[in-house]
Amino acid sequence: MEKFADEAVIEVFSGKGGNGCVAFRREKFIPKGGPAGGDGGKGGDVVFTVRKNLRTLAYLRHRHEFRAENGHDGQGGGRYGKNGDDIIVPVPPGTVLKDAETSEILVDFGKTFQDNRLLKGGNGGWGNIHFKSSVNQAPRTAFPGKAGERRLLKVELQLMADIGFVGFPNAGKSSLLDRLTNAHPKIAPYPFTTKIPNLGVLTISDRDIILADIPGLIEGASNGLGLGIRFLKHISRAVALAFLIDLSADNYLVAFDALQKELENFSPDLTQKKRLIIGTKTDIDGTTERLQELKEKYLAETVAGVSVFSGEGLVELVGLMSELVQEESREWGVGNWA
Repeated sequence: MEKFADEAVIEVFSGKGGNGCVAFRREKFIPKGGPAGGDGGKGGDVVFTVRKNLRTLAYLRHRHEFRAENGHDGQGGGRYGKNGDDIIVPVPPGTVLKDAETSEILVDFGKTFQDNRLLKGGNGGWGNIHFKSSVNQAPRTAFPGKAGERRLLKVELQLMADIGFVGFPNAGKSSLLDRLTNAHPKIAPYPFTTKIPNLGVLTISDRDIILADIPGLIEGASNGLGLGIRFLKHISRAVALAFLIDLSADNYLVAFDALQKELENFSPDLTQKKRLIIGTKTDIDGTTERLQELKEKYLAETVAGVSVFSGEGLVELVGLMSELVQEESREWGVGNWA
């Protein structure tokens, strides 16, 4: 995941159609056999396809241009040119394709998993076989193939997750992800250990729940401070959010409000998602009382306490996460294709 990439600019070209052919039938005893020039083949399309095993756009760092094959020219004997092969561009689920010059959203693969033929290849030109008439028995006219299309694209990745972790640096997000899932994010006792988003799969019975840990926020993140604001887009598709509050920190009673403010400044829609408040590090002395204070302050919220170190509260937390995701109806189950 160190090569995580969530944005790229690429140029795509569909294929040019093949040229039509001017040719005449030439066989023994048929000296004037008439036109026999075939049509050119169609140019290849540019096709984007979702690959569920892809998680980043890192492969686009080294390839910025994608060209479909041109259609082949028509030939004599009425033989049509071969169609050009399509160029297939694989992308991760959640990818958004934008016109790099206008920022118009062209395709959102967070809403569909269907292949998209973004650019169609040019049609092949007609050969002279099409131009024979009663007044022109030997036409020497053929059409060239139509030009392909070109587009400059900005490719953006918005990770697909069921629950997104939100918190200040060192709140225990990566440790919790590591404990609950098969992910192994970098963990250390200093801020900004997480510099890229991490995904993990929490398996409950026959269901997989995708958890996303993004770099920690700091106050003022929505104004460009810190690392987290760049990655907030990766929780925009999440079904629900889990706010992790470090109960050993001095700001434990105001952290939730501060985090909500940063999310609202980035996108008010984020504050409307279903959510869960998780008080972390309950194994530290004095945090039991702090957890109770947190619950009393946010009576309308679901508040849970956990210790990754001792395992306290993890079973209850898993149950709450399962309920949180199941409450939300989805057109397709995000957690089922990880």
